[in-house]
Amino acid sequence: MDLNPIPPVKKPRLEWLDALRGFTMILVVAYHVCQQGFMMPAKVSSSMPFLVLFRMPLFFFVSGFLAYKTSLTWNLPTLGRLVGKKIRVQTIPTLVFLLFAAAVIRTEPNFLTAVDTMLHSTTKGGYWFTIALLYMFIIYYVFAYFESKLKWKSCVPILILFVLSMLVYESCYLPRHFWWAQGHRPAIYLSWLHTSSLLQVMQYMPFFLFGNIVRRYWSLAQRVMDSKWFFPIIVVIVIFCTLDVLKWHTMRMEWTNLPTTLSKFILLIIVFMYFRHYHQYFTKMTWIGRSLQYIGRRTLDIYLIHFLFLPNLPGVGNFFDANRHNFIMDIVLSVLIGLVIIGFSIITSNILRVSPFLRKYLFGK
Repeated sequence: MDLNPIPPVKKPRLEWLDALRGFTMILVVAYHVCQQGFMMPAKVSSSMPFLVLFRMPLFFFVSGFLAYKTSLTWNLPTLGRLVGKKIRVQTIPTLVFLLFAAAVIRTEPNFLTAVDTMLHSTTKGGYWFTIALLYMFIIYYVFAYFESKLKWKSCVPILILFVLSMLVYESCYLPRHFWWAQGHRPAIYLSWLHTSSLLQVMQYMPFFLFGNIVRRYWSLAQRVMDSKWFFPIIVVIVIFCTLDVLKWHTMRMEWTNLPTTLSKFILLIIVFMYFRHYHQYFTKMTWIGRSLQYIGRRTLDIYLIHFLFLPNLPGVGNFFDANRHNFIMDIVLSVLIGLVIIGFSIITSNILRVSPFLRKYLFGK
């Protein structure tokens, strides 16, 4: 008997993927600076309508990519352990920071009213993301468990789940046919799908599963991305789709969401391919690689904390509304302030992480 078994070799992290997570987190914070800090609606901001197309889809794509574990043996104890850990990691921190945000930055007259308003709102004061991501992980873990029990191994089950998620996703944008769809009136905000954040799951689950499929068939995905025809074709498609979404608006009725959906998928693919192609610039050997990777490994901390530091600068939004819109000025100002907020969020996280108890229950580790 071998009393000193050799531990399994842990696969090295994809450094450029951590950097990509950090980049995406910067876009998330910059968007919230623009939307909540500057109080700029989409029709005023030059950058927000474009960022919305791939910002959150890319975040869920990366989450789905990382959710697939090749070496994991699925059984009931494993399923229970993974689900239990995700519930702890996602719910306890979310509830704690939601309550703290309600106490510190509430607009309602008292704390209980603020908490009730946040819990019954669609966005949960911004904390809908961790709730929706928890649902996605549970759905995927249950699916992966039953998939592992199949006698035959095939891509069919995951593709079926992806197609079903796309059908549900599409229903969210057909107000003539589905009462929960965006644009339905008058009782849309009374829907339990909104208050439970399940609607966001319906809107973003395809991107989570798409990332999972790319990871499952990574060798094939890399061959496709490296082919000489793939990138030029998707660039041409996304230019026309994005222009239609932001400027032309040529699609009507049930076809309206088609260019939007294509833009979301293709833009996230382009960003993903960019970081993979220039991976040498996003290693720990470069300052930008180290910085983005650090942010990428602390995305939960930053997401939970950054809402507490968002500025209240409606005058900036008024300035952009009164002057000709400029994409560069718009995005640069949002990103610069966003980076400052990320810095303060990381400092706050590091202070809280001094306590092993707070590190475990507020940030999962």
